[in-house]
Amino acid sequence: MAPDTLAPVLRIADNGVQVAGGELNVARLSVGDGPPVVIAVHGITSSSRAWLAVARALDGRAALLAVDLRGRGESRGLPGPYGLSTHVEDLLATLDAAGLERTVLVGHSLGAYVVARFAVEHPERVRTVVLVDGGLDIPAAAGVDPQVFADAFLGPALARLQMRFESREQYRAWWGQHPALNGALADGTIEPADLDAYADHDLIGEPPALRPGISEAAVRADVLGLVDSRFAHELAVPARMLVAPRGLADEPSPMQPLAEAQAWASEDPGRRAVAPVEDVNHYTITLGRAGAVRVADELARVVSA
Repeated sequence: MAPDTLAPVLRIADNGVQVAGGELNVARLSVGDGPPVVIAVHGITSSSRAWLAVARALDGRAALLAVDLRGRGESRGLPGPYGLSTHVEDLLATLDAAGLERTVLVGHSLGAYVVARFAVEHPERVRTVVLVDGGLDIPAAAGVDPQVFADAFLGPALARLQMRFESREQYRAWWGQHPALNGALADGTIEPADLDAYADHDLIGEPPALRPGISEAAVRADVLGLVDSRFAHELAVPARMLVAPRGLADEPSPMQPLAEAQAWASEDPGRRAVAPVEDVNHYTITLGRAGAVRVADELARVVSA
């Protein structure tokens, strides 16, 4: 596809990478030409557009190659099987297509579990992994059947997949009222154009029956990845983790408790580090300005190391 411009300094170019079953969409998000490249992987019901604010905050220090995981965004038409092992193969194809022998990978939420597994299975292709509010055990998942956990933990996100919207504006407004985002929109923490682009990339169909294009089958298959933290503990490459103090609905119950993240870092202090990101929740750690700056600064630091 032709490059698009969301803001004066951020360029977006979607490109297809050949993978099993078709083409995986990979968006190059960049300010300027020719910076180092970081592979970015989004969350379970998200898309490449979750990284717009981070790419802008990088301000030329690195470019992101942000995938649409199969079953999401412009990769929505790719067939199963879904799950972490397939995502790892898709990422390997992405690195090969981009000519990257070794690179930095960043993953948010489900994406953190994906890049951790990639780094365990293909350490020779990884310089550093940055895990953003994901990768470890989720407190709500302990001892619970994964699909029961999915219905409880991802309930609003799964319900959204069944909804229909009369217009693009109505869907944007739905996101604007999300409990994790409405306060950030009101105080200017989130760029409205970013949230509009995030919503638009998710939407398919025609009015008055527009709907999210995310595959529920993909989401339910990938829930198994959210309850598998072994890869983060097996990492033998440099790794950084950033954690949010608030959860998916801006509630004071984080997806990744800081104490658990600190314990993970203490397993290999020479290669691992963890840092809290203040005043963010699970969404605004990438979509909001303060979170995006903190993630971007961490990426810039490891890219230049």
